[in-house]
Amino acid sequence: MPNPPKPAPECPFEKRYPSALQRDDRYYMELAYNQAIEAWRENEVPIGAVIEYGGEVVGAAHNRVESTNDPTAHAEMLAITQASDAIKNWRLNEATLYVTKEPCPMCSGATMMSRLKRVVYAVPDPKMGGLGGLYDVNSYPTINHSLQVEVGVLRAECLELLQAFFQLKRDMGKASI
Repeated sequence: MPNPPKPAPECPFEKRYPSALQRDDRYYMELAYNQAIEAWRENEVPIGAVIEYGGEVVGAAHNRVESTNDPTAHAEMLAITQASDAIKNWRLNEATLYVTKEPCPMCSGATMMSRLKRVVYAVPDPKMGGLGGLYDVNSYPTINHSLQVEVGVLRAECLELLQAFFQLKRDMGKASI
């Protein structure tokens, strides 16, 4: 029988309240950052994603792998499903995904399959990233869709959030020994 999950470390970060008057990349990334904080509060890896379509948020999610026992319940996957449902089309041609960390190979594949126009991510992932980190699914010449990729919006803040979460988890693990 598996061990019960340990409680989440208390989140020292506050949500942001960006002005909707300027709906630029920073605005949507701050909404994704807020989703990451929600993930932390639910003891999930703090990654958040938002999908913008026509100036509106049509998908917003955070990791739910632990709570659902589903390895595919990444923020990006959940947000893509929400967005497709919201616009009643699996092709998200004019949509942009904002995510606090570079999508993994699975999520990078989903960005291609859903035909997203753009992906904007804050923190590169050299160990597991699929859009430039470990490898780049967007660079294959024979693929029938390519994404516009932007890197670094809110990078410092999102990196600090991720690093603090894992440091506090390690500290809590040492304290229980």
